[in-house]
Amino acid sequence: MARLSYNLVFKSLFVVASILACIQAPLQAQDTKYTKPSWYFGVAGGANVNFYRGTTQMLNSSLTVPSAFYNVNDKLIGHGVGLYVAPLIEFHRPDTRLGVMLQFGYDSRKGKFDQVMSPCNCPEDLKTDLSYFTVEPSLRFAPFKSDFYLYAGPRFAFNTAKSFTYQQGINPANPTQVADPEVKGDFSEVQNNLISMQIGAGYDIPISSQNKRTQFVLSPFVSFHPYFGQDPRTVESWNLTTVRAGIALKLGSGHRIETPVVVVPIPEAKPEPKPEPKPEPRPVAAPVIIKPAVIGNVYKVYFAFDKWNLNNQATMDLDHLARDMNENPTVEVEIKSHTDSRGPASYNMKLSEKRGKSVIDYLTGKGISASRVNAQAFGETRLVNKCSDGVKCTEAEHALNRRTEAIIIE
Repeated sequence: MARLSYNLVFKSLFVVASILACIQAPLQAQDTKYTKPSWYFGVAGGANVNFYRGTTQMLNSSLTVPSAFYNVNDKLIGHGVGLYVAPLIEFHRPDTRLGVMLQFGYDSRKGKFDQVMSPCNCPEDLKTDLSYFTVEPSLRFAPFKSDFYLYAGPRFAFNTAKSFTYQQGINPANPTQVADPEVKGDFSEVQNNLISMQIGAGYDIPISSQNKRTQFVLSPFVSFHPYFGQDPRTVESWNLTTVRAGIALKLGSGHRIETPVVVVPIPEAKPEPKPEPKPEPRPVAAPVIIKPAVIGNVYKVYFAFDKWNLNNQATMDLDHLARDMNENPTVEVEIKSHTDSRGPASYNMKLSEKRGKSVIDYLTGKGISASRVNAQAFGETRLVNKCSDGVKCTEAEHALNRRTEAIIIE
């Protein structure tokens, strides 16, 4: 690779990838505070390895070379390496399979044709700086809902350069012969617009932790561009096949996840116990036991599947909590809302936020100042039993996880 004309680009990309991979592990060890982004923006860079087949001899209307550059027994007639640089946009939700990608930028299909001999036994050399502005929309598919992905889609190419350099050398048997000067020009009959296709694969490597809103991803990729639709000219039979390899640097913005707060109860002298009336049976998944309003007391309300509205039992329990808070104006309450494990994690996080808001709205409606209430949403991350995703559970077991806990704090 060091002999290629773009060796500096390859070396730079390799060095950047190595440095970022080394810092990946310590960064990921930090606490998670944001979701993974859904939208990514960035830039991709790499190399197009181009393979030429077919035949070309008439370079333009004023130059037809003595011998054609053509393939024998389906061998290549030339090859080369060109630069690929493109901005990119991606959309794919975390932990899903399908997404979309769009890249657009500079796409070089340069190369050098294999040397042929003219009738005078003189070597002929031909090379080209063929290049395009390309637009490449693709469907992105992550088969395992992981960082590995496949992509495929059309390629729309618009010609930006079609120059060539041709030279006929001297007959080795006649060393005194003077070589013809190089001839530079543009190919004629070049197609200005091409529609072809590509298929490829990549792997996203996070290089910043999820405790930052802006997150960076390094994504090495490789793709294959078959010769279908890649005939550069409307005459003769010259066509191209390309293998592209490169690295994309992407960034996106995540959504904040509230960090759980561990509340340590402050021990207090307990008054002598007084007899309490027996609680009446309650038709809920788990009984709610109301205790005196002291630091560390937990009040629980439960919700129906995929609901965030309060039922009669929940409002009765919250009335008790509001009364205790009004009688103890120095205390505050920590609202922690949860869901069961069914449904996407991102949806469950939003559902637990709605459940917490329902409890807050009810308490503030009972005269509790909003400054005394703090809400946190945990989605399905804190189940009280074994009912995680993929584990078969009864409805009663799932119901225990659909809860909001109100914890009395200072």
